[in-house]
Formats: sequence, structure tokens, C-alpha cells
Amino acid sequence: MPQSTTAAQRTHRLVPSPAGRVHLVEQGTGPLVLLVHGFPESWYSWRHQLPALAAAGYRAVAVDVRGYGRSSRPADVAAYRMLDLVEDNAAVVRALGEESAVVVGHDWGATIAAHSALVRPDVFRAAALLGVPYTPPGGPRPSEVFAGMGGEGRDEFYVSYFQEPGRAEAEIEPDVRGWLAGFYAALSADAMPGPGDPGPHFTGPGGTLRERFPAGALPGWLDEAGLDVYAGEFERTGLTGALNRYRNMDRDWEDLARFAGAPLTVPSLFIGGALDASTTWLADAIKAFPDTLPGLSGTHLLDGCGHWVQQERPAEVNRLLTDWLAALPA
Repeated sequence: MPQSTTAAQRTHRLVPSPAGRVHLVEQGTGPLVLLVHGFPESWYSWRHQLPALAAAGYRAVAVDVRGYGRSSRPADVAAYRMLDLVEDNAAVVRALGEESAVVVGHDWGATIAAHSALVRPDVFRAAALLGVPYTPPGGPRPSEVFAGMGGEGRDEFYVSYFQEPGRAEAEIEPDVRGWLAGFYAALSADAMPGPGDPGPHFTGPGGTLRERFPAGALPGWLDEAGLDVYAGEFERTGLTGALNRYRNMDRDWEDLARFAGAPLTVPSLFIGGALDASTTWLADAIKAFPDTLPGLSGTHLLDGCGHWVQQERPAEVNRLLTDWLAALPA
């Protein structure tokens, strides 16, 4: 099948990183905008933003985060700590011959983007966060917080469920495509569980996440061909690299202790889905933005939108991003 014009304009590259290599997809010329995906996705989650940013005069670069796609996948669980991912991002900027970049992230990518700008403001001059609000490092140890989040019947929170190497993999990898379809649907506005349904964020005692996925069609933002792209990557790589990000949250807590309570002072933007658990559970974090994001230009909660914000609402997100980028200091 011939490539579309948009796809033909993309350039796939491998660049060196501390772990070995980062795979990226690039489109356009101009100031560098680095796009960082979340779980369980890839560079492909930015397919709608690459051409829009390129058309607006930017060099848009979407990476496969360490552990995903064609990027390196170290065997050591500790190799997926936040500081290593920050250095991967800085390495991409250097490898592209640039001195600085604006970083944009979604889901885990939002947290990686925020910490990239927090730890390396010399490289990352602004940060846009999609889906997951910024919360400064510090506070209680994460594993203790997540262990206490079980609901009735002592359900287990998904972050705790992901901690033991091999456990979630045993659920997902026998049917990667089916699992991804259910997970994407469960966090989408048009297919997420109704009120009172714990959805995919909790497992019952001895259960699996998949048991609580909605049955039925794919969410409206994802077609069969798109699902094939995601499934094909994870069928090839497995899920361990992606899941290892969750297995480093206590290490991050220790590594980032020197930044405890620190605001993110670079120019920033937040876009989230009004129906996303990440914005409802972390509503207090959003209320704290005047203190934690003093460079914030706007908070945009999109009505009727779920977790996959830049894929569920690409036109709206593209407009918000390009307007914000255009207003940034040169």
C-alpha cells in the first residue's frame, strides 16, 4: 500500500543514548519540540501532532521511550529510573544538533517531560503536560501510598499489580492485541466503565486487570490498523521494558529527594481529559498549579475526553499546542 503524504514526510532515525539508542520519528524544520509518549504506547501516539507541528514551523520529534519499540531495552529493572529517562531526552537533543527543546509529554511521558525540565532546565526550556498533572517530588514513599489504595474487598491498585516482574506480563503477553484493545477502550471517553465500576485501575483479589475491561468495539479514536501498529510493536518487544517504568517509583523518590517540593518554573501548559481518572484523582494537584507551575500559561480540561487526549481530540490539542508554542519566548 502506498504511503500517505504525511507518512512519507516522516523520517525514522536511531540516535545514540546512554542505554545505546533511541528511535525517533521526525517531521518539519524549526525550533525543536520533543514528544514523549506514555504507557502502553509508542511514537505513534503523536501521529496527529507531527504534521500539525511541522506545518506550524517546528521540528517535531516523537521518540520511543527506553524499553519501547526500536529504542534500547536494558535488562536491568533499575535502568528505567526517571533520571535515566531524562538523560535519554537530553541525549536526543544533542544528537539532533540542538542546544534546547520544548518537551511535550502524555501520561508517563508527561511526568518524564516535567522532570526533564525540572532536572535539566538548561536543555528543556518549556514543558507541556498532557493527561497527568505535575506533582513535585517528595511526600510519602510511593509504594506505601499505592499499597493503601485498594477498595472494597481489598482490590489491588494497578501500580502495585505491576511491581512484580513477570506478573503483569503473564496476563498481557498471551494476547497482546486483545489486551491493548481492552485497555485503550477502558480509559477512553466513549467506552470507559460507568459510575461505580472500578474499571481497569484495580484488580480483584487474585484477579487480572483484563477482567474489568469493557467488552465491545474499539474506541472511536483507534481503528484496526492503528491497533495493529501498537500490537505489532509489543508483540515483538514484550511489555517488560514498558512495565519497568512502574518498578522504579521508589528509586525515583530516592533519586529526586534533592528536588522535594520543587516547583517547575519553566513556561508550561496542561491539557487533560475531564473524564480521565488522572485529572479527577489528581484534582488537588491541578488546584496547586499556581504554586507548583508558576510558569503555567493555561490549564485546559477537555469536556467529554478520556485519557488518550491527543488521540481522542487531536484538532483541539494541536491548536492548544501551536498557540502556546507561538507565544513562548524565542
